[in-house]
Amino acid sequence: MRKLAIAAATSVVLAATTWAVATAANADSGTVVRVIDGDTVVVSINNNDQTIRLLNINTPETKDPNKPTECLGPEAADHLKDVLPVGSKVRLEFDIERHDKYGRTLAGVFNASNQLVNAEIARRGLGVPMVVEPNRKFLPPVEEAFEEARTAKAGLFAEDIECTLPAQLTAATEAITAAQSAAPATTSTGAGASATGLATAIASAKTAKDLLSAARDTEHSILWAAYSATESAAKLSALTAVISTAESAHSQLKDQEKALAAAEKKAEEERVAAAARAEAEKKAAEEAAAAAKKAADEAAAAEQARAAAAAAEAERIRNLPVPAPYVPPAQQYVPPAPQNVAPPAQSNPYPGYTGPRCYAPGGKSWRPC
Repeated sequence: MRKLAIAAATSVVLAATTWAVATAANADSGTVVRVIDGDTVVVSINNNDQTIRLLNINTPETKDPNKPTECLGPEAADHLKDVLPVGSKVRLEFDIERHDKYGRTLAGVFNASNQLVNAEIARRGLGVPMVVEPNRKFLPPVEEAFEEARTAKAGLFAEDIECTLPAQLTAATEAITAAQSAAPATTSTGAGASATGLATAIASAKTAKDLLSAARDTEHSILWAAYSATESAAKLSALTAVISTAESAHSQLKDQEKALAAAEKKAEEERVAAAARAEAEKKAAEEAAAAAKKAADEAAAAEQARAAAAAAEAERIRNLPVPAPYVPPAQQYVPPAPQNVAPPAQSNPYPGYTGPRCYAPGGKSWRPC
């Protein structure tokens, strides 16, 4: 029995020794020289600078000259600088293959607090799990940390960080909802503004839809990590329905804008016509008033002239000399006695004619009638 115990103990010691040797052969340590980006750091190992690519984690791009800086890329790089400050000591653990096709050393990196930095990046939602086959040694803790970030809606899962896919979906949906819930337009300008606002919201929603529709292995794959394939399909279906409803509302707004513009044009034309009529009526009234005033002024002037003439005549009469009083003649007037004057004898130029006579004016000659 004692021999068995000794043999077992010897086996344990040999196994531990073998593991320690293997671990020592598969690990190393060094000093941080600089951080390149969110998942790459330069470490001095035995006075030899080596570029270390953190295993089983992929962060948004910041250094690729052919790509724009990706969402949360700078934040991932800043985080790595915080947990791996220049001059700090790190421990490196390797997996099956030590180098990638770019010559970088592949490792799990532990900081001075013995934290697996690969997993800490994922825990903050600043990177997504990935595999460079056949290296999977650090994938489980990275995936576990990544799910913690998903639950906490941290980093790439955040709805309040503008560039993330959840934030873009939320913003697009909220923008469409806000545009559709605006007070009904009462003018063509208001309807046009509402239509423009809704069109902008629809464009943003379509951009988010394009991201959801893209293949998961495209350049936007890190953004995709916020949702599983099932979640993405559901989000895509819901967003498509929202966009469709918004486009219908946008079409109605454009129709309303046209109708209001036509009504406003007609109202303006009627206002202009009414103003013209009012102006014409005002002008006619002014002309009538002016004519009436002129007639009144002329009548007043004529009356004044008549009054002045009457006054002048009265004054003239008043100034006439007074006639002498009438004195009847001393002898009574006796009219002459009438005298009988026989009419002149009329000769008969027509001997033997005894008929009626027609006298010429003056009665001195006649002819038979």
